Amino acid sequence: MKAIIPVAGAGTKLRPHTYSQPKALIPLAGKTILSIIVDQLHEVGINDFIFIVGYLGQKIQDYVKVKYPHLNCHFVYQNERYGTGHAIDLTKEIVGNDEVFIVLGDTIAEYDLANVLNAPYSMVGVKKVDDPRNFGVAEIDEEGFISRLVEKPAIPKSNLALVGIYKIKETDFLFTCLKKIIEKGDRTKQDLSLTDALECMIQSGAKIKSFKVQNWFDCGKKETLLESNATLLKKFGGKILEQDKFENTIIIPPVSIGEGCDIKNSVIGPNVTIGDSTVLNYTIVKDSIIGSFSKLFDVVLDDSLIGSDTGIKGETRSLNIGDNTDIDLG
Repeated sequence: MKAIIPVAGAGTKLRPHTYSQPKALIPLAGKTILSIIVDQLHEVGINDFIFIVGYLGQKIQDYVKVKYPHLNCHFVYQNERYGTGHAIDLTKEIVGNDEVFIVLGDTIAEYDLANVLNAPYSMVGVKKVDDPRNFGVAEIDEEGFISRLVEKPAIPKSNLALVGIYKIKETDFLFTCLKKIIEKGDRTKQDLSLTDALECMIQSGAKIKSFKVQNWFDCGKKETLLESNATLLKKFGGKILEQDKFENTIIIPPVSIGEGCDIKNSVIGPNVTIGDSTVLNYTIVKDSIIGSFSKLFDVVLDDSLIGSDTGIKGETRSLNIGDNTDIDLG
């Protein structure tokens, strides 16, 4: 089986961070969004990965080659972003006749992955949501088989949203349907949708079953990213290297601190992720994510998302600052 991870999106809801950093590489609970997904799949024996890249794609490629040299990785460029259906169609030559496991590059969820992989049917992950109009929506029968899929319906007939996780056994069937909707120009809100291709499979007789995820972590915007960071830190327990001794500093778990950080006279936590080689002095920070190679002095931060290579001096604020920024609040 091959895993396909589309990470070509521009991540516009997380700007300014995604002007210079792919959303999939934003730090989260001591890892990155992408590494959480890859590690989850690799742990159950998947070693072949196809990454669909586009915007800032070279950074994704460099990161994967350094962090996962032991995996068999392919990179496909989606230069024109026409939606997930178009993205998956670009992988056809590499996939061949193998089964595929597709996880959208900002989808982190908890579910019985081994059970899904061993199921005799194609499988699609779903989760109940309050307002399903911004999602693909699944209508299912009593046995859990999907009777209909609709992308972003104006009047949903179900509150089961597609979370962005798919196991497809009949890949030849999938690529036939993708070709069909691409040639017809069928588009949902200007995109060639993977949901529409799966609906084509169902209406042509394919048996696709749903599975429910226990938790679905939203990484799409600042507020929900920070909530997901807090939840995952509690789950993973945070990470602080044993050799790190921070002078006159109080750590309130859960906290994850990267390698090579210099922290003095500060209070860190709870629910804080700090990237590598970051310097903090006379700083109080909680419920925040701070990138690598940043310098914070005499500042109090709460509910903040700070990019890499950033300098901040000053007083109390709630900030949303991108990479390569210098700010003096004094």
